[in-house]
Amino acid sequence: MAPVSIGDLADLVRSKNAGPFWQTLDIFLPDDAGYRMLSESPSLTEESIADLYHVDAGTVLIFHLPSIRVVKISFPRRYVQGGVSDRDMHAGQQHVPLAQLLLEAPSGAGRKRE
Repeated sequence: MAPVSIGDLADLVRSKNAGPFWQTLDIFLPDDAGYRMLSESPSLTEESIADLYHVDAGTVLIFHLPSIRVVKISFPRRYVQGGVSDRDMHAGQQHVPLAQLLLEAPSGAGRKRE
């Protein structure tokens, strides 16, 4: 299976503030198959999010909400909201790197079962 981006798989990927010190990213999936693909992919980890957003992996929180097919990711903002270095006061543009993240298939996916 060729890698697919989160943005291609999801109905909606968005970002927003979670207070002045945190931001959150939401991924809304259209169906159970897409939700499983995202949830089981080794590409979506605390470490991969930390690399994308230049934060400490130990501060990244990933919440899986299967009943509504949503994955929510939260981590501290690099700059305090409205601070001198803040370039996106509402964190509304921070979803772009996540939407472009390519998902790898889980190990063992695509193998024939005997």
